[in-house]
Amino acid sequence: MSRGRVILVGGGPGSEDLLTLGAVKALGSADVVLYDRLAPHARLSEFAPHALLIDVGKTPGHHPIPQADIERLLVEHALQGSCVVRLKGGDPFVFGRGGEEVMACRAAGIEVTVVPGVSSAVAVPAAAGIAVTHRDVSRMFTVVSGHAPLSETELAGLAGLASTIVVLMGVSNLPQITQGLIRHGLRAATPIAIIERGYTADQRSIFSILDRVVYDAAAASVTSPAVLVIGEVVAYARLEHADAAAVLNTAALLVPAE
Repeated sequence: MSRGRVILVGGGPGSEDLLTLGAVKALGSADVVLYDRLAPHARLSEFAPHALLIDVGKTPGHHPIPQADIERLLVEHALQGSCVVRLKGGDPFVFGRGGEEVMACRAAGIEVTVVPGVSSAVAVPAAAGIAVTHRDVSRMFTVVSGHAPLSETELAGLAGLASTIVVLMGVSNLPQITQGLIRHGLRAATPIAIIERGYTADQRSIFSILDRVVYDAAAASVTSPAVLVIGEVVAYARLEHADAAAVLNTAALLVPAE
């Protein structure tokens, strides 16, 4: 029996509208699809009509299928001759453990290719009208995983960049991140946005400042998945950009008093 292959596919932040042509083509050729919770999967049976669909989704703090078992499934099905699609939320190589899955496949002699996806680090802020860079406001942006607490060195480095900071998976560590940034010199009044469930019908944007956001987030019962955006682009989008204002007028906002 000839070996199959594995295709790592980035599905974007959740809306099937953000699947790329390459992603749709890969799904159409799949014999097996291993998909994540945050990947667009509502119509997978249509996009991958001939495939066995396997839910390997993880929720915060709960991993019903460990990463090692996901990699084992990829290899096992490919060794049986199947075209295996690993459908992941966002982009496979942006905090998606795609690199580990590529290494597992290569170690087993399995052909593996990657179809990049739209990263939530850029797309979800855009859904709330926030451009992560803007001329004369921010010349760069940094994407950080907030899954674990940031070290003092990391916090100091971020605070000194004078750029936009985008934090993925940061809700549970919001107090540690925000207070750490203030401790290392970021203004307490630095604007911050929390965009929950970007590109879904339940999307919500909450606006605050660093030294109040923990209270505002608690009042709004913020939950994952959510993207944090920290920096002056947040205020600029909300106050000065007409297109952003139209988006934000439809969102649920908590705006601190000036």
